[in-house]
Amino acid sequence: LFRNVDMSIPKNSVTALVGYSGSGKTSLCQLIARFWDVSKGSITIGGINYKDMSLAQLMEHVNYVTQDTFLFNMSILENIRMGKPAASDEEVKEAARLANCAEFIEALPDGYNTVIGENGSRLSGGERQRLSIARALLKNAPIIILDEISASLDVENEMKIQESLNTLIKGKTVIIISHRLKSIENADKIIVMNEGKIDAEGTHAELLKASPLYRSMIEKSGLTETYVY
Repeated sequence: LFRNVDMSIPKNSVTALVGYSGSGKTSLCQLIARFWDVSKGSITIGGINYKDMSLAQLMEHVNYVTQDTFLFNMSILENIRMGKPAASDEEVKEAARLANCAEFIEALPDGYNTVIGENGSRLSGGERQRLSIARALLKNAPIIILDEISASLDVENEMKIQESLNTLIKGKTVIIISHRLKSIENADKIIVMNEGKIDAEGTHAELLKASPLYRSMIEKSGLTETYVY
């Protein structure tokens, strides 16, 4: 349940949503992607109420990438192509290259024609995640929502995912959820959520001064790695 949530996400910027578990971060992103409708108020994209868009139009604008990958028991080529069904093989392979997938795909016995099992069961978690990023790159939607996509990865895979993400988000409007607070220090804007409300918003430096909740989260995180978006 959200109360008095009023927020604006600038075009071609990176906005991070942070907050303790249950604060409403994922639910808010799911509202933006219209997993369900708001009962009061409105959500607009480019000044247009998204209820006035068809689902197909909305999906052209929004790409939602989560840590839970959705892959199918078909070839790698066809799994990636789901991001853009009319894409040529060359376009699919270029998206795979940009997502750092090409090396592991080409090492497989059947390469891009390898059937990967239900939900990619024949691949590692990092490989599955990179395929989902390749699919997002192929789709090329202007708005990208990234929901804890590297939360369960080891350090090596996380670094590869990070490289892929840096390619994915160029020139896009990005909303990112991450418990790894050091990874969002360079976001253009950080929104601190608390029990379905916006507790504070601003840059990392601004929030360290103005938000006791954000400052507390940073102090408790104990993380040292820093990524640049």
